[in-house]
Amino acid sequence: MASFNFLLLTILAALITSPAMASDPSPLQDFCVADKDSPVRVNGFPCKDIKDVKVDDFFLAANLDKPMDTTLNKVKSNVTLINVMKLPGLNTLGISMARIDYAPQGQNPPHTHPRATEILTVLEGSLYVGFVTSNPDNKFFSKMLNKGDVFVFPQGLIHFQFNPSHDKPAVAIAALSSQNPGAITIANAVFGSKPPIADDVLAKAFQVDKNVIDWLQAQFWENNHN
Repeated sequence: MASFNFLLLTILAALITSPAMASDPSPLQDFCVADKDSPVRVNGFPCKDIKDVKVDDFFLAANLDKPMDTTLNKVKSNVTLINVMKLPGLNTLGISMARIDYAPQGQNPPHTHPRATEILTVLEGSLYVGFVTSNPDNKFFSKMLNKGDVFVFPQGLIHFQFNPSHDKPAVAIAALSSQNPGAITIANAVFGSKPPIADDVLAKAFQVDKNVIDWLQAQFWENNHN
């Protein structure tokens, strides 16, 4: 009886702790190509029938070798994300990537990835990067990166990249530990939510006059992801 109780406790402990051990579910087969047309709703995507899988499910002509347009938004950057929505073969594999282009003085503004850690390397130019830890410390870690340097942003923490040059663009490649990492740009979420957050709430949170909040909410908060 004692051995049975010990076994039961061990199984329960494994069930309780296993969800916290990984960001995306681990694959239980070689691959699970996303069937985005399936009516079935699961956490992620159901698998395409193996007989319908083709090599192009694992391929995308993404043109990541070409500069992307950084004039489409006020932050002067362009994030080209390759996730499961664009490359169905990524389903269940727990990884995605992005090319990020920065105009001179361009930035990828403060944001978080709720489902992924990010590791970034600079291909061209220089970037000032940083992240802030969670409450109550809110410690700020920052670094100037040059070509070839690598920096990691822990999952869920607010982080940014900024090109300090006034005349040279910058390019980075990032890898993320989720097939669908998500992105929450702080300013867009707080001041550009639909419907808007009550200005009384934000005025108290930011300790400013409601007129400031009203002005911020009236701005057009652009998305730099594509």
